[in-house]
Amino acid sequence: MIVLGPNRYGKAETRVVRITRNGDAHRLKDLNVSTSLSGAMDDVHLTGDNSAVLTTDAQKNTVYAFARKHGIGAIEDFALLLARHFVDSQPSVHRARVAIDEYAWERNAGSGHSFLRSGGEVRTCVAHYDGSAAWTVCGLRDLVVLNTTNSEFRGFVKDAYTTLPETGDRILATAVDASWRHTATPPDGTGAAGEEAPTDWDKSYESARQALLAAFAGTYSRSLQQTLYAMGARVLADCPEICEVRLSLPNRHHFLVDLAPFGLDNPDEVYLAADRPYGLIEGTVLRDDAPPAGPAWE
Repeated sequence: MIVLGPNRYGKAETRVVRITRNGDAHRLKDLNVSTSLSGAMDDVHLTGDNSAVLTTDAQKNTVYAFARKHGIGAIEDFALLLARHFVDSQPSVHRARVAIDEYAWERNAGSGHSFLRSGGEVRTCVAHYDGSAAWTVCGLRDLVVLNTTNSEFRGFVKDAYTTLPETGDRILATAVDASWRHTATPPDGTGAAGEEAPTDWDKSYESARQALLAAFAGTYSRSLQQTLYAMGARVLADCPEICEVRLSLPNRHHFLVDLAPFGLDNPDEVYLAADRPYGLIEGTVLRDDAPPAGPAWE
């Protein structure tokens, strides 16, 4: 027997820029929004019956309309607003997933209306709503960090193909991709087991970001794996509203350049920054009493 498995559909990467004009001091929000819906929609696959389908074009238009009607504050609030709308307004939609990337802009000095695109990380969130509960995963990607010392790597397995020398001092660099999970958020805005869900998403994001940076800078690293754990543990220690952190850390290798052919020494000053291949370290750090992960991780 052939059957239809799990499925969903939506509008990917709707780019929306929202300008809030308060006199001469303008505020800019620049987002990439992806929506995805699922529910009682087997017939569209099995027979081509589109009567239960909310078009992806309508999903795109909803993003723009809600940006105008409701404004855009924290991206988590905007994602939850959209997800709840799709489920609560369409009988055939039982689950909605909204993923948002936010691109940062900085105010150009001396102007209320001129902006400079920040070269920093991208803030991310994924919100999922099924009609009774909501799950939110927040995070960031491409947070590029580097330590010039306090990192070593030695004592590893050596086989017939090992050529990497041990080192007691090296550059440690990575581009952090991190996601963190809050407890389930029912429609009334409270968290699981009666705990308050975060009401200030911006503050929560900044606290998690600063915890990642502090742990990276403050950990004497014997491996990138050890640093990964320290970063995740610091987020959980500093942010009680967060129960799980997932990290993906590419090891951006820096190799000391041999300057001897030119009659020069190189006392750990000149390096080649190699972009590939690279080691990729991934892991999860969570509280031992963390509730099961919801569908927002998907």
